Amino acid sequence: EALRAVNRAQGEHARIDPADPWIEQVAADLVAHRGRSLLVAGRRQPAVVHALVHAMNQSLGNMGKTVDLREAPQKPGTRGLPELAEAIRQSKVETLLILGGNPAYDAPADLEFAALMKRVKTTIRLGLHADETSSLSLWHLPATHFLESWGDARTSDGTLVPIQPLIEPLFGGRSALEIIARFARSETTSPYEIVRQTFRKESKLADTGFDPAWRRYLHDGLLAKSARPAIHPAVDWNAIARAVPSLPSTAPLSIENLELVLDRDARLDDGRFANNGWLQELPDPITKLAWDNAALMSPKTARALGVATGDVVRLDLGGRSLEIPACVLPGQADYSVSVPLGYGRVKAGRVGSGVGFNAYVLRTTQAPDLATGLKLARVNRTHRLACTQDHFSMEGRDLVREQVLGEQPEAPERESSAHGPLITPPTFAGDHQWGMVIDLNSCVGCNACVVACQSENNIPIVGKDQVERGREMHWIRLDRYFAGSEEDPALVHQPVACVHCENAPCEVVCPVYATAHSDEGLNVQVYSRCIGTRYCMNNCPYKVRRFNYYNYNERPLDRLVMGPLTEKGMAEPLKIQKNPDVTVRIRGVMEKCTYCVQRIDQAKVGARVAAGESGRIEIPDGTIVPACAQACPARAIVFGDLADPGSRVSKLKADPRNYALLGELNTAPRTTYLSRQRNPNPRMPEAAGGRA
Repeated sequence: EALRAVNRAQGEHARIDPADPWIEQVAADLVAHRGRSLLVAGRRQPAVVHALVHAMNQSLGNMGKTVDLREAPQKPGTRGLPELAEAIRQSKVETLLILGGNPAYDAPADLEFAALMKRVKTTIRLGLHADETSSLSLWHLPATHFLESWGDARTSDGTLVPIQPLIEPLFGGRSALEIIARFARSETTSPYEIVRQTFRKESKLADTGFDPAWRRYLHDGLLAKSARPAIHPAVDWNAIARAVPSLPSTAPLSIENLELVLDRDARLDDGRFANNGWLQELPDPITKLAWDNAALMSPKTARALGVATGDVVRLDLGGRSLEIPACVLPGQADYSVSVPLGYGRVKAGRVGSGVGFNAYVLRTTQAPDLATGLKLARVNRTHRLACTQDHFSMEGRDLVREQVLGEQPEAPERESSAHGPLITPPTFAGDHQWGMVIDLNSCVGCNACVVACQSENNIPIVGKDQVERGREMHWIRLDRYFAGSEEDPALVHQPVACVHCENAPCEVVCPVYATAHSDEGLNVQVYSRCIGTRYCMNNCPYKVRRFNYYNYNERPLDRLVMGPLTEKGMAEPLKIQKNPDVTVRIRGVMEKCTYCVQRIDQAKVGARVAAGESGRIEIPDGTIVPACAQACPARAIVFGDLADPGSRVSKLKADPRNYALLGELNTAPRTTYLSRQRNPNPRMPEAAGGRA
């Protein structure tokens, strides 16, 4: 229907009248932007749907402009996991070498791979952790992390790139390249030499020019002109027409015929990161759940089933069942239940074992991602879910501002006052005045800033029990807001950290002056002076201060991921993980965002050394980048010197979309936001439910 709508919009013949006015408007919009649009099919869709999408992209003139197809490498003559399972059943496998995977946990349930492994005489597992598969293997070989070993890879367009080690292996592990070379009795087993051999083959260089080209390859991080050639396949319209009727037809979804969607978790992926405490405690971008997964369903589906968030439900599919708590989520498709994979592991490690529920028991070779016929019934018990969305709430205030593209944003009435500000913001004498702007139009809610800040500033994890009490320690929280109907809401993310108020409410209530202002406009925290009254925390309208209720960095060793012990009894890997430029806080101390003041000081020291004793310190715009801005893939966070009118942050402060969070309080925050812009199509029918 979508393809015919595109053809109709281009004046081409179509035999069927439009069935959905919304599709007609989308088609007209696409045709009006020929060569500047892009259609993408979801990875769960069958091949014929991808063929239809390719046909539409070609019909719209997108090929070679917004769509670039490359010649795929020839697939090796290997078979999949089902063929391996069948070979084991027929006793054709005597030695099984597993490189990094964890099939005892995540293989399709109908293969019963964990039981099959016990029938193999010799099983060898190369892995970073001793997990479910390692426990069933005769030998476990310690693997090197990819940051500890040499390797190479291909980008999406086929460009050859090197993987260079950043550190020596901490525990003397071996890489997959080395293990395969040893089993294949290769002439060299050195990963470094193997990577050099691959580069020599791909670059087609003689010995005389090899070493300079190799150094250039490592310096540039890629082999120039190694991308695979672009291709322009023609559309076989007859083949597509013959394939369309073969699309599977299923009964309409209903309470009696629910859909099950299985997908990798936004934090733990397929479960490989389950033992990472940072990721377990990181709230999900949409559900805001930490330390758990849940069965996600729409409000309409939940009402029909009599289910509320936290109720344990039993999912039955094809003779397999799973009990898991429910989570009601606006925007979820009706009669569709989504369950994240990657949880419920039994041998993940001290952090990840026993966390969440294993949805792999419902995943089969025939329906690895999507299945219908799911039955759901409520179990008479509940499960506590740690949801952080309502923690540190700033309810009833203007937090996120939106505008239609091209319209002038309007400030709320209570922010403008005929009498002017009640308190004039102070002036600061420093040569540099630091500030930040966060563009809500660019933020995608990926949580990269939260983890980067945690890594940079030695922020501990506190565990599910403390998160339930609202005591998570993240210096940045990613608030999530829905707007519109619960069936099809708009979604907005807003990162919130200390906004470094010039009129800081926290400073006036501290009895020991532990929170103060620097000459450069930073709201600083003197940890050694703090006595933990928490007055500042109570007086902060932004709720961005965190209190150390326990000595999180001095926990008993039996609760840590153990490693070689130092003379002082600390686990060495945990010691290496800490940033030596940032103080490790103790119990009873208040902490918060510092704009990564350690990076600011390092840049100032470097500029001072470069300038000499008599020169003025010059720090070019963009020299100092806080951890959150450095990690942001959308470049939504911009930091810089407000005293420099030419800096990017100064220009963004002058943008009409710029506004101060809770600006009516006259705290004069140094961190401000750019309002979110929406670009609705005015021709979209109102019945579309906000899909414009």
